Amino acid sequence: MRDISIKDIVAGRTLTKAESRALMLAIISGDVVPAKVAALLTAFAIRGIYVELLDGFTEAACEMAVPLDLGFEDLIDVCGTGGDGKSSFNISTCTAFVLAGAGYNVAKHGNVAVSSSCGSSDVLQALGVKLSPDPDHLRRSLERGRVCFIHAPFFHPGLKRIAPIRQELGFRTVFNALGPLTNPASVAFRLSGVYNLELQRIYGYLLQRRGERFAVVHTIDGYDEVSLTAPARVVADSGTWELLPEQISSRQLLVSEIVAPATPVASARLIEAILCQEASDAQTSVVIANVAVALWCYERATKDLAHYLEVAGESIRSGKAYEALKRCREV
Repeated sequence: MRDISIKDIVAGRTLTKAESRALMLAIISGDVVPAKVAALLTAFAIRGIYVELLDGFTEAACEMAVPLDLGFEDLIDVCGTGGDGKSSFNISTCTAFVLAGAGYNVAKHGNVAVSSSCGSSDVLQALGVKLSPDPDHLRRSLERGRVCFIHAPFFHPGLKRIAPIRQELGFRTVFNALGPLTNPASVAFRLSGVYNLELQRIYGYLLQRRGERFAVVHTIDGYDEVSLTAPARVVADSGTWELLPEQISSRQLLVSEIVAPATPVASARLIEAILCQEASDAQTSVVIANVAVALWCYERATKDLAHYLEVAGESIRSGKAYEALKRCREV
């Protein structure tokens, strides 16, 4: 950190990966005072995220994370960056239960809200799902319900001190971009939602370079998920596609149809309603869309998208997705 001038960064200097990693390690270790962390996050937000910065920050965050071995080799993560400012409901959390109901093993990384009203961890607690740092608890959740939820602060304790700074700033920062890349569990495939096309490009480049299996999604009107409110772009290890809402749903959705309820409790009720087939067609179809895209890319498009839409829908109709939630509550 002694060789990195914060003044230079604020002035627009681009860091190498090694410098980015060193800076992140210093931040995590508490060697950078809060005021300077806030200045750095603001500078990066203005400058924009670039490959070397995200690569170095991610490597340092993973290096400092608490190791987590779940004993499964076929895990899927479904995680968005957040920070898209769209106030959609917890689509990725609901997607995790539907994937589990379809017979896939899910280890979802998530956190409480920082720049939104309700994060995945907030809604899970409102659903009655216990968040635990105990690997045995997480393994039992996988064994019983095919899904477990990894609360980021348990496994990234060094990042806890950054949360108040991010909340005070009130805008998305480079830390939003870290979430989908820093799952402490070893996952075989990740569906990552990002808030703009440039970050999608960076994600695709980094994940391809790592040799990972992945799909990175962005809906062009700004959502960090397949929202069905506009065409979506999918960048995966198996190819790149543009998806129109009409390819997935009977119509293009309105933004108002997928907006989040006002509280975590109300958000939890909405997820239960979707899993119990009591929600609106729009709310259900957007979850089915994200599940289908995840499976389409996970299985390298060996069947057409319509097949995976049917698999996702059947997970809900059969009650298996709701059963996954119930089993999570029981662990």
